Amino acid sequence: MRGVSEACQGVDYVIHQAALPSVPRSIADPLSCNRSNVDGTLNLLVAARDAQVRRIVSASSSSVYGDTPHLLKSEDLTPNPISPYAVSKLAGEYYMRSFHAVYGVETVSLRYFNVFGPYQDPKSMYTGVMAIFISKMLRQERPTIYGDGEQSRDFTYIDNVVKANLLACHAPADQVAGRYFNIAGGRRVTINETYVLLQQLLGYANAAFYAPERSGDIKHSLADIRLATQHLGYKPSVDFEEGLNKTVEWYRSQALLPVTA
Repeated sequence: MRGVSEACQGVDYVIHQAALPSVPRSIADPLSCNRSNVDGTLNLLVAARDAQVRRIVSASSSSVYGDTPHLLKSEDLTPNPISPYAVSKLAGEYYMRSFHAVYGVETVSLRYFNVFGPYQDPKSMYTGVMAIFISKMLRQERPTIYGDGEQSRDFTYIDNVVKANLLACHAPADQVAGRYFNIAGGRRVTINETYVLLQQLLGYANAAFYAPERSGDIKHSLADIRLATQHLGYKPSVDFEEGLNKTVEWYRSQALLPVTA
């Protein structure tokens, strides 16, 4: 707590990204997920309040929607989290909103949809699907698709997420404080379609392994980003194909780097 308090001194804006960000990991270890995502967010909010930070922008998640019957996920839907990770992110949103209502701290929660891009660790079993697929294909190994591959995601390139956070810092308080917004590309792509695109970009011919679907995974994810556009001025600047190409090129460049002791 002391380190967080010191970090907030003299700060106007806090962009809160820290979390244990994996659904499977939260299912395997819900206590650690809660400590990091719920207790960690509360500790930061207290420190920011005491330091009179002007605004906190926090990373939430599309997982708070759960498997709702509505394909298009808009902010007025009732949350239905189905994993400990999703519950922890929703609890963080509630704490953010309450600190605005009770203490007057300006808070904004951003519900990220399937963020991808360079620098994700492909060696972690909890990392994003893009990093795992690309790294395995580069090594001529066969990736695993869980379920039938027809589940769809609103993949969001990292540059769009960075842009959204900066916009959220400076948007008018009367439009954004105490609220949450979807941050996404605004289109859905199936895992099978993504796999085919990666095969084309990487010149990879092998088919994927298919395994049973994982507990806690949702079937479809598509964001309604109209509120973020209206109140934050957010609009994706990098589309899915461009982001995928940038990501592939980065991992390819890393694969060509010499190994050092």
